[in-house]
Amino acid sequence: MKPTSSTSNTEPPLSALARQLNLEHPLVQLAEAIDWPSFEEKFGRVVKASGGRPPLPTRLMVGLHYLKSLYDESDESVVAKWVENPYWQHFCGEQVFQHELPCHPTSLVKWRKQIGTDGFEQLLGQIIQTAMRSAVMKPKEIERVNVDTTVQEKAVAFPTDARLYNQARITLVRAAKKRGIKLRQSYVRVGKYAFFKQSRYRVARQLKRARKHTRKLRTYLGRVIRDIERKLPQPDAEMAVLLNRAKQIEQQQRSDSNKLYSMHAPEVECIAKGKAHKRYEFGCKAVFVTTSASNWIVGAAAVHGNPYDGSTLGDVIAQTDRLTGVSPKQAAVDKGFRGTKYHPDGLQVLVAGTRKFKGVLKRLVKRRSAIEPVIGHLKHDHALGRNFLKGKQGDRINTLMAACGFNLRKLYRCCFEASGSFAII
Repeated sequence: MKPTSSTSNTEPPLSALARQLNLEHPLVQLAEAIDWPSFEEKFGRVVKASGGRPPLPTRLMVGLHYLKSLYDESDESVVAKWVENPYWQHFCGEQVFQHELPCHPTSLVKWRKQIGTDGFEQLLGQIIQTAMRSAVMKPKEIERVNVDTTVQEKAVAFPTDARLYNQARITLVRAAKKRGIKLRQSYVRVGKYAFFKQSRYRVARQLKRARKHTRKLRTYLGRVIRDIERKLPQPDAEMAVLLNRAKQIEQQQRSDSNKLYSMHAPEVECIAKGKAHKRYEFGCKAVFVTTSASNWIVGAAAVHGNPYDGSTLGDVIAQTDRLTGVSPKQAAVDKGFRGTKYHPDGLQVLVAGTRKFKGVLKRLVKRRSAIEPVIGHLKHDHALGRNFLKGKQGDRINTLMAACGFNLRKLYRCCFEASGSFAII
């Protein structure tokens, strides 16, 4: 069964809810500018009901994710505020004001899993196409772009050895209790005390005492692992995964590669960008492409494996061509993209600081730094600074949603300028 279609296509152009609103409000204008039927065609075949109630309207789910990325809301808060805001309800296709939650917050999680990364690329592409149809972004601007990488940090605590040992033990004890396994000792009390003492000694620069308690925490973890293996020789799939992760945390050394930095997010990588205030960041690398003239985001991707920056250029340029229908001809980048063997054919890559440019090329290279504040806004205003979505797919989806939110904010401001109003968003 396909999702129920929004009633905006069958009702008169001005619904009962719209008659009570200011039709010059940017959200009302955005709702009219976006091509909603295209989502019905694309996602109606993907989202299917496996029994029970029919799927939620596609426009409602797309609208909630647009609002979530625009205002940097969580799944719970965007659903709760939707009930209070008539403009949000109109944006999502409602004809009359609703007094109940549109869906449970977990419905957003399930919908994201169903449409996947390709679906969110289409959400970003629709915003870009809307900007081009509204004449606020010209296709010619996409021929000259800026490209840069940053780190999308995961929602994990800073992974010290002591914290990893303690958290791995807590996770195993919780899983054993859930399966009815009676452990010889859970180390709940002494483990908590040892972790507290380790952190206090570390702050006080008493490193020998701190290392002593770190070894204690590692010993507690090893005892719990062996106790579970004795009492559960054939663990289920979930327990086997937890045991393998705990063993890796217990055995890994400082100089090892491909280390594990979190029990619940094994995809987290340690990335050093050379920042003075933050030597190491834990997450994945994100690549963005912006237009040189007006800073529209026309490409965004999360890349795992901590690759060399230059190796990401070809894929993100191909994504830009796929989303916009325009192939960039010139790209201004920093020194991290050096290496002509990674540069795509037909693209002139201008690496800042490698040689002296003149004329138009000099202005393009100088304009490259305009992408830095864009990344700052993505991290501060659109949830790129701390990703709460699960897994590698969650990293990719969060990157695309951040790009959607940034472009939507630019469209929002363009609508305010067109209506002669002023607002800070």
